[in-house]
Amino acid sequence: MDALERSVTEVARRTDFSGVVRVDDEAGTRLALAYGLADRANSVDVTLDTRFAVASGTKGLTALTVMGLVERGELSLDTTARSVLGKDLPLVDDAVTVEQLLAHRSGIGDYLDEDTDLDIEDYLMPVPVHELTTTEDYLRVLDGHRAKFAPGERFSYCNSGYVVLALIAERRAGQPFPELVTSLVCEPAGLVDTDYLRSDQLPGRAALGYLQVDGHWRTNLLHLPVRGNGDGGIYSTVADVHRFWLALFDGRIVTLQTLAEMVRPRSTVPSGKYRYGLGFWLHGSSDVVQLDGYDVGVSFHSWYDPASGLTATVIANTAEGAGPVLELLQTIVFG
Repeated sequence: MDALERSVTEVARRTDFSGVVRVDDEAGTRLALAYGLADRANSVDVTLDTRFAVASGTKGLTALTVMGLVERGELSLDTTARSVLGKDLPLVDDAVTVEQLLAHRSGIGDYLDEDTDLDIEDYLMPVPVHELTTTEDYLRVLDGHRAKFAPGERFSYCNSGYVVLALIAERRAGQPFPELVTSLVCEPAGLVDTDYLRSDQLPGRAALGYLQVDGHWRTNLLHLPVRGNGDGGIYSTVADVHRFWLALFDGRIVTLQTLAEMVRPRSTVPSGKYRYGLGFWLHGSSDVVQLDGYDVGVSFHSWYDPASGLTATVIANTAEGAGPVLELLQTIVFG
């Protein structure tokens, strides 16, 4: 383990990594390290308790929230989006189901289409970011995007699909989506530091996200919605992420039967390296389950191996920061 710590520290220092790394197995915590600055202007160090945005890592919690409503009988995998949306978002095909949205097989148009050549450091949001505070606020962002293909035809990663899922969950449950995530996922899992925080009102332990512009560090405040939703934007800590995996595979968030359905592969990405279930990435040739997030000022990767009980998490407050540490852990920890 000393050798692993030395290797991680060497990579972190060489790449100016700013973030946290944690590895656990059934015997306990094997590695927990923090590097860099959570607030560069005020020289606030990153610590193991720092709360980081996890970008699309949020999608796993969204999927679990939806499946929690399925277990309660308020939704089903066959529920159509149209039955809940009514006249809203008319370009969403009437046949699109909750299951297809969860599996990224809905074919709906994406407001942030990652199949195109996006520059994440650009200002990509089509409305002022401070206006995106509730799920219903996102209707203006979701509307007007034509379908890419017929529902169920193939896999295409879709951010819009997960905001639509949040909208469906919120309308069916009659409760704001962030509150649903708290009650159906965070509280059962014992997550004490996981929540949708406003980026313009961050508490002291939360890291600011950064990008470099003309050699200067700037925060990502003007790039992302001021409060996230179904497709991303939740904040967490490495300790909470570890708690999440243990609670999930202990059946404390959804039943183990529901979990088995969520980690059943629905698609294999073209490279064959990964598969996708409902809200979770799956290793292409093993049972390892993972959540990933990448955005301007954010990079997040976390894995759980049900066979060994091994978890590994890397979070950084820059878009590319977690990459080199991630590659090292994939080689050394997961082989």
